Amino acid sequence: MRTQLALGIALILLPSLADAQGAPPLKLSARIPLANVNGRMDHMAVDIDGQRIFATAFDNHTLEVIDLRAGKQVGTIRNLDEPQGAYYDGAGKRLFVASGGDGTAKVFNGTTLQFMNTAKLGQDADNVRFDARRSHVLAGYGGEKFLYGKPTREQGDGAVAIMDMGGKVVARIPTAAHPESFQLEKTGNRVFINVPDKMEIQVADLSNNQTIAHWPATGCSDNFPMQLDETHHRLFVACRSPASLMAIDTDSGKPVANVKLDPAVFSDDMFYDGARGRIYVIGRAVGGSDERAPSPGFVEVFRQTDANNYQKIASYPTGWGAQTGWFVPEWSKLIIATRRQDATHPGEILVYDAQ
Repeated sequence: MRTQLALGIALILLPSLADAQGAPPLKLSARIPLANVNGRMDHMAVDIDGQRIFATAFDNHTLEVIDLRAGKQVGTIRNLDEPQGAYYDGAGKRLFVASGGDGTAKVFNGTTLQFMNTAKLGQDADNVRFDARRSHVLAGYGGEKFLYGKPTREQGDGAVAIMDMGGKVVARIPTAAHPESFQLEKTGNRVFINVPDKMEIQVADLSNNQTIAHWPATGCSDNFPMQLDETHHRLFVACRSPASLMAIDTDSGKPVANVKLDPAVFSDDMFYDGARGRIYVIGRAVGGSDERAPSPGFVEVFRQTDANNYQKIASYPTGWGAQTGWFVPEWSKLIIATRRQDATHPGEILVYDAQ
């Protein structure tokens, strides 16, 4: 069990090391308050050209639209049933939002935020990704799911649903349990799917939507966040128990590195910065008897020295309950969402410049 000591250490984390150039890897450049937003924040999407951030507010049942240039909230989509994932299509100006409560993916006009269509997926609709090669939007849902070693759902068919740009489901890739983060190749046809209840990565071919491999996540349980480095043929997986960062060779499916995270880390998002050869693991410190309780957040930064070696170079405190975010390579910015702590400490969108 994670200890109060580990929590105390995480509470006082400070930037520990600079990168090879001597500059801090991340610099906090903006704090944007989230007015009237309560509870846990979940995954994000971005509008690259319009410089907008779309943040799902799970407990608040809303999606919040933030204008990065103006530094403020500019819109809200209400009455969503536990929104968890989002994707913004800049070409078609459409916004997809997956909600776990009603198991849907809803499509909205990305400019007016008006509702357009609903795709019925299945319980616990979650992460959303875009397949640029086929112009499809993918969303994971359903399946057996355990959290903190306890069942939250013991049955049900899990899958990754494949939708066209109008929100129509055109195919499904079955998974043996609930799919968490998944990543798509840009130069190939494979999708890699984290299936933590099976302690494995499921690999499927998007040219025919067939599963082609099951890779054991050896020594890793609760494998939730995932990122892909196609250049070096590496798949990164953050494990919650034990807290570690695993690198997997995508040619062989074998682990090539396993680096310890802070022992108290609970991460739901991680990102690969290919231009700088870095990995950003977003998490919060947990301790005590209730691992679900909100707690201070932080981001751990790793340098990729080569395809098989990774070095932790910094840790930064972030904010209350922060465990999700988005890295935007076009902006060289890491975005992190925090949750409301009390009346004088609202949730925020934190904007970090990658240096």
